[in-house]
Amino acid sequence: MKNEARRGLLKNGFLVGLGSFFGVTFKRLAMAKSAFKATPAEVEGPFYPVKLPRDQDYDLTHITGRTGVAQGSSILIAGRVMDTEGWAIEGARVEIWQANAAGRYLHPKDANPAKIDPDFQGFAAVLTDVSGAFLFKTVFPGAYPASLSWVRPPHIHFKITHKRYATLITQMYFPDHPLNADDLLLGAKSPEEQALMIARKEASSGTLTKYKHTIVLENRW
Repeated sequence: MKNEARRGLLKNGFLVGLGSFFGVTFKRLAMAKSAFKATPAEVEGPFYPVKLPRDQDYDLTHITGRTGVAQGSSILIAGRVMDTEGWAIEGARVEIWQANAAGRYLHPKDANPAKIDPDFQGFAAVLTDVSGAFLFKTVFPGAYPASLSWVRPPHIHFKITHKRYATLITQMYFPDHPLNADDLLLGAKSPEEQALMIARKEASSGTLTKYKHTIVLENRW
């Protein structure tokens, strides 16, 4: 089976599974009209792409037209976008960008001497489905020095846009990473806010580790 067909089957099959798993849960939450805390905003950082790549699909581990696969440990990020009242948000544009497994961004201003991975996409954008779900396949990002005394823990940048909601730029962190405790950005948040920015690790399936992450947007009105 060709790479594109195989990737399409993975994406579609996984999203169908997400829909069946989350559908009842999020309908119940929406009906309950419970209040949910909005995901804390974070700085965009200096490495948002200067020019968006042609290949922006959900799989960052493979670039269309290349035969190689990105270096590092591949992971799945299965997420959901909802509002503060618990309603799933369909059609939200979810962008991510991140460092590669060595801690290097595909950006001309990144002075990190770590090598660029030519097979790593570095950026992706998808739309949420009717249940607010999104899915990315990527690699576990490497830590990198932000200054002489500060090493940033592995994290992924998110930008979520939707016409009915305020745009959110935030970052997702990984649970139990030792560098989280000393990060200046994460450390500036309250414990409650930190919990909203840290993904939840799921039991591994096959060779891929899965993380789940919920993002909550503020309504514009």
